Amino acid sequence: MNLAELKNKMDQAHYIYDDTLATVLAVALELGRPLLIEGAAGVGKTEIAKVMASALDRDLVRLQCYEGLDESKALYEWNYQKQLLSIQVNMASQDRESLTQSLFTDAYLLERPLLKSIRSEKPVVLLIDEIDKADEEFEAFLLELLSEMQVTIPEVGTIRAKTIPFVILTSNRARPLSEALRRRCAYLYIQYPDMEKELAILRAKLPHVDDRLCAQVALAVQKLRSNETILKKPSIAETLDWAAALDALGIRELTPDALRSTAGFILKNSEDLAALQEMEEEGHHCACGGNCGEHSHG
Repeated sequence: MNLAELKNKMDQAHYIYDDTLATVLAVALELGRPLLIEGAAGVGKTEIAKVMASALDRDLVRLQCYEGLDESKALYEWNYQKQLLSIQVNMASQDRESLTQSLFTDAYLLERPLLKSIRSEKPVVLLIDEIDKADEEFEAFLLELLSEMQVTIPEVGTIRAKTIPFVILTSNRARPLSEALRRRCAYLYIQYPDMEKELAILRAKLPHVDDRLCAQVALAVQKLRSNETILKKPSIAETLDWAAALDALGIRELTPDALRSTAGFILKNSEDLAALQEMEEEGHHCACGGNCGEHSHG
């Protein structure tokens, strides 16, 4: 798929992108390179994998990373219960060596996301989400897959990819990633959208919502993200949720009252809600673009 075709597919999906993002995606796909996407939580890194799966008409295989993730959850696991049952049934009719060998075959192998993605008959999009949450040992384990598109299972040997997945890794930069991993990947850094892009996303995803309200929501979110007292910056998904909630309530104007009554859709912890309330009490300019002492804003 060339760059023009990819842009057309993303346009059809109502995905808002810039030329840099589209170019990096197209080239990484053409070269068969894994793509590492970094950025703050909520900027839309995971959404890129979903959009690419849709654009390429591929299944999305997702591996959610976390501390303590190991091969048995990411690559494969043996079906121990089925193996034990086979031992009980066949121990009298088979010699020990042949029985042991029979236990480590495909019939007893449970595929996890990594193995599933390279054994798929059709290419998939493999999302390794939040790799920075996994341990450094797991990151090192991934290198064989990323560089050779193969994995090694001790009881079976090396398994090479039947088809080459388009691999997307995301990171919130909770910890530094190794240079070895970075060398194997193309790289993309995503920031929170500016006012113009955020408004374009709202219009594309929620075309039924009043345009003026969308503009007020986009402006308010920009102000909340730039406020140092707000600990958890609103994500793009939360922007969409907030606009949808306001619309569901029949609100067409983002007044201070409307902000207060729906703040739980855009601010997701008590500290940030308290910070918003404190700003109102002190008479500071509020997130909806004006002074909270006034009833509404133009």
